Amino acid sequence: MDSTPSSSSLRQTWLIASYEVSKRFTNTKGIAALIAFSLLWTIILLYPVQSASVYMLEPGFKELVQHIYGPDALNQLFSWKVAEFAVFWCIALYVFPMFSIFISADQFTSDKQRGSFRFLSLRVSRDSIFFGRFLGQMLIQSCLLLLTILATIVLVLSRDTGLFMDALVSAVSVFINVFIALLPYTAVMAVLSWYASSARQASIYAIILGLVSFILIAIINSQLPALSFLSWALPGSQLSLMIDTQGLQSLMYAPIPLIQAVAILIAGRIYMQRSAL
Repeated sequence: MDSTPSSSSLRQTWLIASYEVSKRFTNTKGIAALIAFSLLWTIILLYPVQSASVYMLEPGFKELVQHIYGPDALNQLFSWKVAEFAVFWCIALYVFPMFSIFISADQFTSDKQRGSFRFLSLRVSRDSIFFGRFLGQMLIQSCLLLLTILATIVLVLSRDTGLFMDALVSAVSVFINVFIALLPYTAVMAVLSWYASSARQASIYAIILGLVSFILIAIINSQLPALSFLSWALPGSQLSLMIDTQGLQSLMYAPIPLIQAVAILIAGRIYMQRSAL
């Protein structure tokens, strides 16, 4: 008997998430953003990724890096079987979180401005709306991430078709790890987009919050080393450590963004439930 309301809530959440995805890829604004995203990543793949991967294949480049940073520097990065994915990994870990701030900034602001959120909440629970929008944004970013990964595979095959299986294994690893890394960023934007009055304002709040948090953590690390563990509360705190990892080894850092995302979503749900429309 209790399973019916739960099933209905999950169905509503999924319907909202599906609508978010379809809205993003079917309306004029979403298509324009997709074209801009595709053009930007085409430039990234054809220049930074392709050019840097050529250097990584040169033994002398590895020796140069180890001479500058130490004999054990970036060993895992140079051990990738597909050089293009090694470079893509370094770029995606930092670029996609920045994209996430802007892509997921309008989870609630437009509905609040139009006054349609009050109408929607009369028919759907706030939990379904909150988690449905979050899930929808993660699905959108998954599609964009998958698009860039497929383009990278094409780039690899244009160099050597024999690398297909290695490229596929690297692609799966990169997708899983970057997807997990995006969870706390999208969760933060869910909260900020509910607080802000516009998507632009939510993005500005996110940038200010990130900079202030970074400065405070830097001060704590230098002045109060015993409290350095507080840096793990900041989304993206594990990214610099993930650079020199690959495959299953990268998943050792997965609990950090997962815990951050759960904590932020719980706080966001409480905030949303107690907020007046």
